[in-house]
Amino acid sequence: MVLAQKGNGYYGKYPDKKGYYGKFGGQFVPEIIMPALEELEDNYLKIKDKNEFQTRLNQIRTDYMGRKTPLYFAKRLSNKYKCKIYLKREDLVHGGAHKLNNTMGQALLAKMMGKRKLIAETGAGQHGFATAIAGAYFNMPTKVFMGKVDMKRQEYNVHRMEMLGAEVIPVEIGSQTLKEAVSEALRYWITDLEDTHYLIGSVIGPHPFPMIVRDFQSVIGKEIKQQILRKENRLPDAIVACVGGGSNAMGTFYNFIEDEQTELWGIEAGGLGVDSGKHCLAVGEGKEGIFQGCKQFLLQDVNRNINPTHSISAGLDYPGAGPEICHLKSIHRLLAGNATDKEAINACKELSVEEGIIPALESSHAIAHGLKLARTMNEKQIIVINLSGHGGKDIEQIIHETYRKEV
Repeated sequence: MVLAQKGNGYYGKYPDKKGYYGKFGGQFVPEIIMPALEELEDNYLKIKDKNEFQTRLNQIRTDYMGRKTPLYFAKRLSNKYKCKIYLKREDLVHGGAHKLNNTMGQALLAKMMGKRKLIAETGAGQHGFATAIAGAYFNMPTKVFMGKVDMKRQEYNVHRMEMLGAEVIPVEIGSQTLKEAVSEALRYWITDLEDTHYLIGSVIGPHPFPMIVRDFQSVIGKEIKQQILRKENRLPDAIVACVGGGSNAMGTFYNFIEDEQTELWGIEAGGLGVDSGKHCLAVGEGKEGIFQGCKQFLLQDVNRNINPTHSISAGLDYPGAGPEICHLKSIHRLLAGNATDKEAINACKELSVEEGIIPALESSHAIAHGLKLARTMNEKQIIVINLSGHGGKDIEQIIHETYRKEV
């Protein structure tokens, strides 16, 4: 693998002043939103390194969120696949997923900016739930936009958001999934910019959102690097994370970008298979396009209309990917893999039985492909898989899919 920016210093170079990661990113939004984006970027750059902000954020991470999360050596899987398999246990963060890394950071930023209310979009419900937690913690009224299809398959998370005091707003247009939820949240934000912060959940959207979300999620990779050096005295041969929008993946990969000896694998939702057309393989199969505020790889037809997507996992059911993910793929630093619905369910069951850990369906895609890679490795090689969330939210769906296909 070749890192295209080697010698030029990847850190700090991206995004550039216009919000681009190579040729991806930017700000493709209505003019009315530009002042809010400029205000957010200016305040973020002023506040993020201040002692007051960092002290408070670190206290929240330690005392409230439960960081650091373990880097767990999966002994039985390692024995089974004849290599060293480690799991980064983001499922143990308060709320059950990596999403709180970002929501608590952004909510603290919004509070210091003088914003009073939060809005968010959600697919699997984990970002909405994490935003609801942040809203309750900081006493900020919270609205969460969620596709009606996702509300049905993630009813458990809907109830949890409402229990925390958030208002869940059904989105009934289009495919009624994550992409429409993002669009509706942006539309609402336009009408209420002055006192509301749009707490976007992934490394998507117009600049500076991809940068901000990446920075708050990069705590994952920082911890992995410290932990693996202590345990193995070297870096892993491969790191694997699932990719929808890409927040857990960029958080995992960011601190390893310049470590060329470590392969970075982004695993998308293969749905019913590449040839079926029912998948979410934007990085692997998409073409360059502009969507929801930035340039990215997209699943689109010849007329640039967004193609329908499919995944058993609501959190990966998105037709694009974050601009930095796209840039890393374009310079051959990120390797794109995928797992089908069936492979993800099987991996979920395998991890549950072998290690006593039930992964989220999103994370199960990374597990599935990570175990494929493990079959090609030897006993001295090391693979780290980011276990981005717990599968409690998915139990009914897994049972339904399992028995429905057996009948």
